[in-house]
Amino acid sequence: MKKFTALIVDDEAHLRQHLRHRLLQVWPELEVIGEAANASTAQQLYLEHPVDIVFLDIRMPGQSGIEIATHFIEKSIVVFVTAYDSYAIEAFEKGAVDYLLKPIEKDRLSHCCKRLQERLSLGSNSSLVSNHLNDIKNCLVQLGSSQEISSKKYLRWIQAGVGNGIRLISTSEILYFRSDEKYTSVRTEQSEYLIRKTLKELEDELDPHEFWRVHRSALVKVGAISSVLRDEKGKQVLSIRGIQEKIEVSRNHTHLFQQM
Repeated sequence: MKKFTALIVDDEAHLRQHLRHRLLQVWPELEVIGEAANASTAQQLYLEHPVDIVFLDIRMPGQSGIEIATHFIEKSIVVFVTAYDSYAIEAFEKGAVDYLLKPIEKDRLSHCCKRLQERLSLGSNSSLVSNHLNDIKNCLVQLGSSQEISSKKYLRWIQAGVGNGIRLISTSEILYFRSDEKYTSVRTEQSEYLIRKTLKELEDELDPHEFWRVHRSALVKVGAISSVLRDEKGKQVLSIRGIQEKIEVSRNHTHLFQQM
């Protein structure tokens, strides 16, 4: 029986590892032959080791996944991985069989892999084209539902009292939120502010693909996580880009980093 192969392309190392771990759970026979953090590395790896499936992040430094997809779609199936639904329509136009939203959930990935297996089993059969079109139509139906959800306007600015004034903090500056019983601290690379919003309120108002709840007292920007390590007690601890503080991951949220 032919063993299918895959390539994972994502500029964030922990998200590549997360997807690899999930694939091992839902499709252990799939051989992930490599990972790439950018477009040029992905294309070079693909030239050396053509694969059946490319899991392709859309937003990367330099060339985006959309821009390089045409290098893969003639001989491979491309599955776009994105935190932004708005990219999905363009993804389908580029010939993607499916797309996955970050953070990737096990059940959703399992469904995607079943569809990939069905399509790969068709090989070069003439029905492949029509099945592929059906795939796209089904994905567009899903997209329609998810776009209704994504039409929600997420919080982009946080107001923090500073002296007699108010400081407007862009969510792009924020590394994490941490709360105690009365206040929530907002940490940026340069400073820290106190606000009265609870983490629950922030969690409801912020983009869930951009900020992850990792502890009952901490909400972290995914893109600010530089590494995930275990401490001497075996607990997962996050290092945050540009600062010294560490943030513990509670047991209820370790599934976000299950490859550890």
